[in-house]
Amino acid sequence: MGGQLWRVDELMRSLTVKRIRTRVDRAELLRVRRGVYADQPCDEDDELRALMLCLPEEAMLTMQSAAHRYGFGVLREDLVHIQLPATVPRPRLPGLVVHHSVLPAQAVDVRGLPCVPAARCAVDLARTARRLDALPVLDAAIRSGAVGLDELLAEVSAHQGLRGVRQARELVPLADGRPECRQESQLRLILIDGRLPAPEPQLWVHDRDGIPRYRLDLGYRKRRIGIEYDGASHLERDQLRRDRERMNWLDVNGWRMRYFTDRDLYRRPAHIVATIRAALS
Repeated sequence: MGGQLWRVDELMRSLTVKRIRTRVDRAELLRVRRGVYADQPCDEDDELRALMLCLPEEAMLTMQSAAHRYGFGVLREDLVHIQLPATVPRPRLPGLVVHHSVLPAQAVDVRGLPCVPAARCAVDLARTARRLDALPVLDAAIRSGAVGLDELLAEVSAHQGLRGVRQARELVPLADGRPECRQESQLRLILIDGRLPAPEPQLWVHDRDGIPRYRLDLGYRKRRIGIEYDGASHLERDQLRRDRERMNWLDVNGWRMRYFTDRDLYRRPAHIVATIRAALS
């Protein structure tokens, strides 16, 4: 975290307007945003702290902005999302998205910034994000350690009647902290929505001596079917060599592997379901 931040009214308790301008000219004070100054260059956290000084005291970070700070920011967002009680007027500042909430929440201090509780943040995103992105948020929330499944189940019950709560109610029981990336969660959801058995995330394959040898993104252990998402990193030469060695070992040891890419995930999910259904049958 950077240095000290002051609102201009706080500075004027001991400095005149002229003196403030002089310090700014000498770079002894830095203008972070209108009405807020710092004593040294600011990092991202300081810029958010400066923004919060311009907002009503009830404001707290929510949605993607809070998720990022809790460690489950799998959805990209360049704007700052804040939550306010429904009775507080909406501030109008560039780059700010205001969410009025009818549900009360106690702010949690996360690295010096007020955030909605982690469970509230995760369930709000699960209600409002598109379905294919909502489960990755819930999986990542559990994986980060910020929240547990019991907390998510309790939180979603408080959202009765709110927009998107049906989606959140369906997805929260599926949340699992084992997937290591957004695409693994999305693959799992596509298969579940395709009415196939839920695959096991991060499935370890052992050799004949019982020693863990390889870990698969997803799989069906009893059927010896493995499912992998191939991202851009798999195109690197060294990774390709490791992949080929791994594929050969799995094949020799009776595993039938199925591989999918971003094209399958986002353009032809029905192909994924049909491929795995055929493998299972």
